[in-house]
Amino acid sequence: MSVFYSTEAIPAFKNPVLTIGSFDGVHQGHQAILASVVAEARKVGGESIVLTFEPHPRKIIQPDKPLGLLSSLDSKIEKISQAGIDHIVVVPFSRDFSMMGSKEYVEDFLYNTFKPHTIIIGYDHHFGHNREGNIAILRALLPDQVSVIEIEEQLIKDAHVSSTKIRNAVMEGNMQAVTAMLGRPYQIEATVVHGNKIGRTIGYPTANLQADYSDILVPGIGIYAVLVHIQGQTFKGMMSIGKRPTVTDDGNITIEVNILDFDRDIYGEKLQVIFIAYVRGEEKLDGLEALKAKIASDEVRIRSILADY
Repeated sequence: MSVFYSTEAIPAFKNPVLTIGSFDGVHQGHQAILASVVAEARKVGGESIVLTFEPHPRKIIQPDKPLGLLSSLDSKIEKISQAGIDHIVVVPFSRDFSMMGSKEYVEDFLYNTFKPHTIIIGYDHHFGHNREGNIAILRALLPDQVSVIEIEEQLIKDAHVSSTKIRNAVMEGNMQAVTAMLGRPYQIEATVVHGNKIGRTIGYPTANLQADYSDILVPGIGIYAVLVHIQGQTFKGMMSIGKRPTVTDDGNITIEVNILDFDRDIYGEKLQVIFIAYVRGEEKLDGLEALKAKIASDEVRIRSILADY
């Protein structure tokens, strides 16, 4: 699979079958759409292409609203490639790009750039400035030889519903539902940063984390059973996302993980956290000894949850 981060260097594709979208999370609904693109490309002896955007268009159009995305660009590319897509074109999305009218977008951008054999999009696909373009306008502006295939309405609705439901489930800590809708456990990529090192004083050192992708959706406050992939190995872990009310009242939310059966200096290291299960909510306890006892109880439960991993 090839990835292009600009339209300037793309080659002439053979009978390109193109689909367009953000594909955030590349969940089960998206995977069904991608499968239809791969199948159509095989049918016409062509190449399957996903056209996506970075940053997410909402970041440019609605910059004051938090995004809460389900995947970073790198993660999205990895999952799209696993669906069997031949090429991904990542188009830099800018204010100027968002101002492009529908005619310019279709004729100058889509057609002249990609010379598509087929475009596969949903009934509700909109494009151009103020989303003025739709599937009827797309068909009208493209040459007759370009086939425009409309994705089944139910498939599109399932994809939209899944995106909203997954985000809600992530924030609620319902990792079982998230895993079912994504087709895999939810994960975030992060870097280990320095914290206040309180955990090590009670026998549970934690790695404080900073998400690598600032727009990623961090799960809701609570304690989680997780897997941690670091330095080419996967370990079991206990993750805390919260305000740490037992040790501070500053109100800042921190992300930290105690990696079980692990003793290495990993400051500055990058890792992946894979969320398996929500264990409990955050509690304010009566001092560090009570916190230590609670964490010990959590460890027993989390080791049980992760026994088969």
